[in-house]
Amino acid sequence: MFLSVYFRGKYATVCRAVHKRTGTHYAAKFVKKRRRNQDQMNEIIHEIAVLMQCSSTNRVIRLHEVYESLTEMVLVLELAAGGELQHILDSGQCLGEMEARKAMKQILEGVSYLHDRNIAHLDLKPQNLLLSVEDSCDDIKLCDFGISKVLQPGVTVREILGTVDYVAPEVLSYEPISLSTDIWSIGVLAYVVLSGFSPFGADNKQQTFLNISKCALSFEPEHFGDVSSAAIDFIKSALVVDPRERPSIHDLLDHPWISLKTNLPPALTLPSEPTPITPKSTPISQRKSFSCITSSPTEGSPISKDFPAHLRTTLTGSFSEPGVHDCGDEEPSQEPHS
Repeated sequence: MFLSVYFRGKYATVCRAVHKRTGTHYAAKFVKKRRRNQDQMNEIIHEIAVLMQCSSTNRVIRLHEVYESLTEMVLVLELAAGGELQHILDSGQCLGEMEARKAMKQILEGVSYLHDRNIAHLDLKPQNLLLSVEDSCDDIKLCDFGISKVLQPGVTVREILGTVDYVAPEVLSYEPISLSTDIWSIGVLAYVVLSGFSPFGADNKQQTFLNISKCALSFEPEHFGDVSSAAIDFIKSALVVDPRERPSIHDLLDHPWISLKTNLPPALTLPSEPTPITPKSTPISQRKSFSCITSSPTEGSPISKDFPAHLRTTLTGSFSEPGVHDCGDEEPSQEPHS
């Protein structure tokens, strides 16, 4: 029985559902089957396969059942009643450091489970991190595996995908994707939850891409003045342009900020309340409609003008024309579950 609609997009609708016999609540994701929407269907089938591989961890949203009719597929998923981590940021707040550390440790645990199975998520962002309880980071789960990749030894994967503020430099320059691509996104996530701002965000996508490719990183005192040096070191260690120089997911789990092998400043050991954002530039909560970068090899669309000139040159002739589309109304990643 369906109780309410959480999300309604171009290709998918997500409802809160309850099992009539047991009374258990679930999230039911309805995906329309259309002839001209084969890429979306392939993503859903891939996501189902990945979720089935992740059934033994509590850090990934759980898939319970899959139903298929002539017109749609239905994924019955674990209900994350707290919605997206993004909702906390949308309220104009970032996390206190102790809360941020707790959140990042759980995210690392989920990504570690994936990386141990050679799965790269490739779209780690607050919209794809779900809370079991509203406004609480006590239990965080990963979702939305539509563009994830199962990396095979000896197989090189190059593809333009991800979300603008969180995408790694090697994706923009059309270099091989690896598990380290997720490490960059983790560094961005840590920056965002601690400050409420994107480390590379600019007024337009082109400048954002340039900031990413140069790793133009700064820690403004008004946003990081009370943040420990261990937390800043964690971010810096992940945000390295060369993916070969980035730490592994297990290295990050062993980082002093996460493992607490170093002492945080005394003020940060107190119970952490969400810290109000002091506006300076556009906070992450106001960067509306996070755009997703996706490849579109069958449509032949021109290389997006949003890419910097040197990146367009790199892509020309070596890739089936990437496109940039707005994911505000179309991407299931805006829903409160996978």
